[in-house]
Amino acid sequence: MSFFDAPWHIVLLLLAALILFGSSRLPGAAKALGSSMNIFKKSIKGEDVQVDASKTAQPTYTLPPPPQLPSGPTAPPQQAQIDELQRQLQDMQRQAAGGDGQGTAQASAESRPQS
Repeated sequence: MSFFDAPWHIVLLLLAALILFGSSRLPGAAKALGSSMNIFKKSIKGEDVQVDASKTAQPTYTLPPPPQLPSGPTAPPQQAQIDELQRQLQDMQRQAAGGDGQGTAQASAESRPQS
């Protein structure tokens, strides 16, 4: 007994395809399958398949140059804040690596800039 002997087998197969692929993808898949079959038949017959260059040409896009950041010196209050944050980060890294944190208070006092 073959799978396609009874009509309900075909209906079951179509229903499974509909559930798996969804109703929106089936027409596109059928079109792609049909065009692939036509290309295959033409290649078997020996006909040259000429692809239209206008259909396959991809549009080229040029990206605008990236915006330039202002290249001025950082303002002193901002630089001081950056230095303080870097010092705090180094202190946290020492605490995480050192363990007990006894030497970190002394190290952080030494690393602070004198004002």
